[in-house]
Amino acid sequence: MSEGFRYLHTMLRVGDLDRSIGFYTSHLGMKELRRNDVPDGKYTLVFLGYGDESSETVLELTYNYGVDKYDTGTAFGHLAIGLPDLYASCEKMRAAGVKITREPGPVKFGTTLIAFIEDPDGYKIELIQRK
Repeated sequence: MSEGFRYLHTMLRVGDLDRSIGFYTSHLGMKELRRNDVPDGKYTLVFLGYGDESSETVLELTYNYGVDKYDTGTAFGHLAIGLPDLYASCEKMRAAGVKITREPGPVKFGTTLIAFIEDPDGYKIELIQRK
């Protein structure tokens, strides 16, 4: 049944497109892959990621004209990003003013090293130490 299926993207609604693009590119190393402004629909879509959309899952940021804040609700959990040096990355982000909501360290009852940060809209992002 799943043959030919592929996870394409996750969409987040954001209140300030430039601020969010800056966060994901500056602090998490993503690149803007493409942008689609739809004035008639009063929204802009920006796709960010680490590689080509033909083979990589990406993040879609949606800005609806005139909406500067969203309630993130209680159902959404977090995005997860793997990185090579959790502690150094967290210190660099902290120095740049990124909100760290869970300090780096081992996951409870395990050995995987994780931390949590928040993006400018309050979305949680889990950072996971990759070997």
